[in-house]
Amino acid sequence: MSQPGDAASWRRIAVPAYGPTILVSIGQGATLPLVALSARDLGASVGVAAFVVALIGIGQLLGDLPAGALAARIGEQKALVAACTVDALALAGAFLARSLWMLALAIFVTGLAGSVFSLARQAYLTETVPLRMRARALSTLGGTFRVGLFLGPFVGAALVSRGEIGRAYAFAAGMSLAAAALTAFLPDVTRTKRSARAETGAAHSSVLSVLRAHRRTLLTLGTGVLIISAARATRQTIVPLWAASQGLSPATVSLVYGVSAGVDMLLFYPGGAIMDRYGRVFVAVPSMVVLGLGFLLLPLTHVTPAIAVVAGLMGLGNGISAGVVMTLGADVAPAESRTQFLGGWRLCADLGNAAGPLIVSGVTVVAPLAAAAVTMGLLTWTGVAWLARWIPRRPDTSLE
Repeated sequence: MSQPGDAASWRRIAVPAYGPTILVSIGQGATLPLVALSARDLGASVGVAAFVVALIGIGQLLGDLPAGALAARIGEQKALVAACTVDALALAGAFLARSLWMLALAIFVTGLAGSVFSLARQAYLTETVPLRMRARALSTLGGTFRVGLFLGPFVGAALVSRGEIGRAYAFAAGMSLAAAALTAFLPDVTRTKRSARAETGAAHSSVLSVLRAHRRTLLTLGTGVLIISAARATRQTIVPLWAASQGLSPATVSLVYGVSAGVDMLLFYPGGAIMDRYGRVFVAVPSMVVLGLGFLLLPLTHVTPAIAVVAGLMGLGNGISAGVVMTLGADVAPAESRTQFLGGWRLCADLGNAAGPLIVSGVTVVAPLAAAAVTMGLLTWTGVAWLARWIPRRPDTSLE
């Protein structure tokens, strides 16, 4: 239940928490669909172009643990400013790239910067928002990112229609610089808590020592988060692939995906409200049931309306669970070494993001795409049982 001071507290941190996120995500949305095209323009084959796109995820994976160490050392606000600045420089590099290796390096660095940005914004909100409204705050953060990714491609399309692809990178670099400036000139509301941790020496605990101390949580609940992330990432891959395999035109595929994205984008706040009122399990489990059902129904669809309905169903499952991974991580993270722990937590999630599409790719080597959809449906439902077993019914307030 909301308390009288909740609205004022949330308004106080809304700009520093959500402002940089919407700016950076719009920039990302403008460039993500164009990375493969940029690589192709520089002479890459289809396979190499796909690898260049994958470098974003590889950079995030490799950056997760160092991001936790960096944020623990310098604080969330400085980490956010640094991440946005590095991201802007990398995007400027992509704009100026005249060779494939330079583009690949720039894209890899954007992944590294993204890992720092994602961890720091999660840690910032976890520090500043009361526990009773944590899920709503983090779900809104996830929803804000979705809105930016939804709007960004339209901006990118408008920029590219008037000139070269590089314009989109220049625009995204400007958005990241704006996010850095916005963050730099806002008050650091987490300074007091960070100073208290520094006095105890907790801020200087190594990431590996923190992860060893909390390895049981990472191996149990972290595995569930890995499955959640794998299911989400696979949805983004398999819906367009299935629609195209059924003969839908590229324009129709985009429309179907847009329907799913629209449903996804609208449901983040209700999911957060349910988690705050009834507990995290009441969103995590049903959302995975719905996503798993979508995977299992997808092979039964062969015409546009049916595919759109299933895509919308999967968008429902994904949208209501916005913020659940961040919320669970915030719940189980120890207050004295939160950022170090969250580095490992985000590594679990990013491993899932990478594993999901790889499972689809591996299954389709020996079986039809329908088999890959069924495989992911069954894996997602296995994750339902796992999550129901390991998600705490209520957050452990002793960690605060």
